[in-house]
Amino acid sequence: VQLQASGGGLVQAGDSLRLSCAASGRTFSGSAVGWFRQAPGKEREFVAAINWSGGNTYYADSVKGRFTISRDNAKNTVYLQMNSLKPEDTAVYYCAAARGLVPNNLRVGIYYDYWGQGTLVTVSS
Repeated sequence: VQLQASGGGLVQAGDSLRLSCAASGRTFSGSAVGWFRQAPGKEREFVAAINWSGGNTYYADSVKGRFTISRDNAKNTVYLQMNSLKPEDTAVYYCAAARGLVPNNLRVGIYYDYWGQGTLVTVSS
């Protein structure tokens, strides 16, 4: 599976962005997908994840209620809709995919097998 993240940019606090993670490969529709982010000088952190069918989603507390993850398996794409953005959301956002993850492991980056290149989101105050 190859992943391509896109949709980042420079926005003001309170604005919205939608990130996309486009995948190639036959196994994508059977894979869970997660979004992670890494801010300058900080460790990578979990943002959101979605299971293979899209029926279950998971969020970090810091983004719950503001971000929505979804997927369109027909288009091999996962989306991260980000609303009410805050300066602390500034980071490089990465999407990742893996098969066979149990729910507890969806929040942990080391369990993912495939990673996209990242897209930068900058939120100004």
